[in-house]
Amino acid sequence: MISASWRAALVGAFVAALATLPGLGAGTLWDNSETAYGEVAREILLSHSWIVMHLNGVPWFVQPPLYFWIAAAFAKTFGGSEIAYRLPSALATVAMAAIVGYVVARLGTLRAAVLATTVLSTALMQAVVGRLAIMDALLDLAVTLAILAWFGALRTGGRGWWYAGWVAVALGTLAKGPVAPAIAAIVVVPWIVWDRLAGRRIAVPRPIDLVGGCAVLAAIVLPWAVALSRAAGPSVFGELVGHYTVGRYLGTIENQSGPIWYYVPVLVLGFFPWFAYLVPASISAWREARDPERSFARLAVVWSVVPFVFFSLAKTKLPNYIALELPALAIVVALWFDRITRARERRSALAWTAIVPVLVVCLGIAVVIFSRDNRLSAGLALVRVPFASLGGAILAGSVACFALLCSRDRAWLAPYALAASSILVMTIIAVIGLPIVERFKPIPNLAAIVERERRPGDLVAIQTVSGGNALMFYTRPGIAILNGPGAPVTERAHDPRLAICSAARAFVVTAKKRPPFDPTYGRARRTIAVSNNDVLFLYDGPACRAAAAR
Repeated sequence: MISASWRAALVGAFVAALATLPGLGAGTLWDNSETAYGEVAREILLSHSWIVMHLNGVPWFVQPPLYFWIAAAFAKTFGGSEIAYRLPSALATVAMAAIVGYVVARLGTLRAAVLATTVLSTALMQAVVGRLAIMDALLDLAVTLAILAWFGALRTGGRGWWYAGWVAVALGTLAKGPVAPAIAAIVVVPWIVWDRLAGRRIAVPRPIDLVGGCAVLAAIVLPWAVALSRAAGPSVFGELVGHYTVGRYLGTIENQSGPIWYYVPVLVLGFFPWFAYLVPASISAWREARDPERSFARLAVVWSVVPFVFFSLAKTKLPNYIALELPALAIVVALWFDRITRARERRSALAWTAIVPVLVVCLGIAVVIFSRDNRLSAGLALVRVPFASLGGAILAGSVACFALLCSRDRAWLAPYALAASSILVMTIIAVIGLPIVERFKPIPNLAAIVERERRPGDLVAIQTVSGGNALMFYTRPGIAILNGPGAPVTERAHDPRLAICSAARAFVVTAKKRPPFDPTYGRARRTIAVSNNDVLFLYDGPACRAAAAR
């Protein structure tokens, strides 16, 4: 017979699959990150280089290689479709739900475990990260496994859990660098201190196991690091670790900054629809954490708070950074819901459940007002039906949740009603919403025309519009990034005259609205296609002199 832990793991994997896999390949990759990372993975197959990553045919030292290796392997096996590049994230999300269910079932009740994995899998940000061709889902999986494994090892002395944690941080390091062991450490170490202050015994690892853990980390990470150093030189780690890891925390990278309260609205939206229960669940978790016997509650509280503060203090901010604490929030809410049959918790849940439909209605009103003020009524008309379906699904789920909470015998079913509506919302977005959004993506359509019409020796370029990574991914490298007409030239590769005059023909994606000074550099310029606000020009005809602009 299957144990309770494995049953919770299977349920978790199933719910995560329902929330993540439907429509996974729907729609083209999103610019900027998905197309950039997808292109890096694709160029592994084009360049046959599995050690030095490339973007646009140029060596690229921004992220470690694990996501790109897995995505390239999937693309080689299943073809270079969108689903192949998103599959690593989706499978990591499914695995994370299974791990959370398994561990919570071992430490608590089966019902709490199923609730935790259900809440986690149906949180909006969890489903979104699991549907994107980025490495964050792999990082989140690694950090989750490391924290839970080390918790098990330090509570029970189990060596298997101890080494599993080290394998996890090693894979997390290969996924996104030193941030994996750093986050695991800033969660586990404060928990150890708090647990010891509460009078609990910690199974301190023996020195040989400390050395063994470091050896596991080195055995997994060092072969790639040595190979990269030999192929590109040790200086690349200054860019990979110094600039794009430490520098990302201490400074602002690519204008991705924000105020110290940046992650408050991110958390509210990212943990939708479960954010409504965070206040009572957090209060309950804090009360439990003060009980000397509630070691797991203390871990959940630390895990919920410390990464939030850590990333709030960082100079570079992105919404997906905070996703690695979603398992802790799901556990906190699940432990609270596990006691929902008690009168006090049930009354509290009824009050907080009422917030969800109110916020949905307010959001709908805000969208309508915003669209009218910004003259977006035509665009809103295209998404009116799916948008109304989303609101209707959440409203129905919250009403069903409220109704079930009114009955003591059926109150335990209430969160599953909300979870079902959340899965329905995600399915509507994937199956109905994304095909509509495709109409607003100009680059994939123009890229398809370029691929159909281009000849050997043609230049493909993009000028003064966003979407360079998408153009690259949906054509092939390299893509020239051109300055606007008359703009100061800082690099020869950005000079539009030099680029256009040096090619037999030049396909240039640019803005449909042209500036007053709009030279053709002596060449014939034809409009090949228009998509939304972008236009595809073809420059051909008699050759021109690139030096004439000087």
